[in-house]
Amino acid sequence: MTIAITDVVLRDAHQSLFATRLRLDDMLPIAAQLDDVGYGSLECWGGATFDACIRFLGEDPWVRLRELKKAMPKTPLQMLLRGQNLLGYRHYADDVVERFVERAVKNGMDVFRVFDAMNDPRNMKAALQAVRSHGAHAQGTLSYTTSPAHTQQTWLDLTEQLLETGVDSIAIKDMSGILTPMAAYELVSEIKKRFEVRLHLHCHATTGMAEMALLKAIEAGV
Repeated sequence: MTIAITDVVLRDAHQSLFATRLRLDDMLPIAAQLDDVGYGSLECWGGATFDACIRFLGEDPWVRLRELKKAMPKTPLQMLLRGQNLLGYRHYADDVVERFVERAVKNGMDVFRVFDAMNDPRNMKAALQAVRSHGAHAQGTLSYTTSPAHTQQTWLDLTEQLLETGVDSIAIKDMSGILTPMAAYELVSEIKKRFEVRLHLHCHATTGMAEMALLKAIEAGV
């Protein structure tokens, strides 16, 4: 079994730790070394980076993407896309979604992790289809949470719906760090048992469980 690692230092790390304030000039000096590591992908765009570039840093996010692609040509670049919301805070029309994805691919993006905060596959469909139509990697996302309404079957149903839409892989996104090691093992095992799909697990270390959750997920075949 081959395990690929996605590095998130240029996107989620500084978004989580200091409000996405890392500048392009902070990134470029280390880019060549990151490119040489051999990561499966390197998340460097999307999420709050687009907003932060324009609102707080006085940078053009498209220039950032092009410069990072130029500096790291060997590693697939990855972004986080909010489905129908793109990188904004409301829904956009399907043609806007399609055009944004087309421009992102043209400027150097390779892997699109597409999620919806409500886990509504309808809000991911247009983006996922646009990504695949432009030849990039479309990754559908299960935004993990716990509640009486979120059972194992919930995640299996959402996985099936995303596969019907058309994805290249599925990400289990533990954005609040609440995925326990055994829950990770059981969820990955159930998905692998039912579906032929590449799985990715993204954990936050908020509660200190991330390392063990990742280990158990690897044991289950992530």
